[in-house]
Amino acid sequence: MAYEQYIAIGILIVFSTILALIVVFASRILGPRRPSPKKLVPYESGMTPIGPAMRRLPIKFYLVAVLFILFDVEVIFLLPYAVIVRRLGLYGLIAAGVFVVILTIGLLYEWKKGALEWE
Repeated sequence: MAYEQYIAIGILIVFSTILALIVVFASRILGPRRPSPKKLVPYESGMTPIGPAMRRLPIKFYLVAVLFILFDVEVIFLLPYAVIVRRLGLYGLIAAGVFVVILTIGLLYEWKKGALEWE
């Protein structure tokens, strides 16, 4: 096989890994270490934490995130179709039309249920 094509990628991976390790260890060795009680607090602001660390979030945030990912992935499925649309002919047009209709029905259903409303 033609493994010669992958030599450049292998060299790049090895070089970037070595460079990353050098930077991490150099910052450990050369960086200042002055811990203080405020720096050792688990919060970045330096303020005393108020309330529990684990708070309940409304389900709305998760719902919007899942719907975004769902529709984003479904729209990405149209990209391969757009690349070879001329070769597929009428069958490809019908298949893409059915896909878009199903996607639109799902979007209208979510819109009717109020899943896209932000309060």
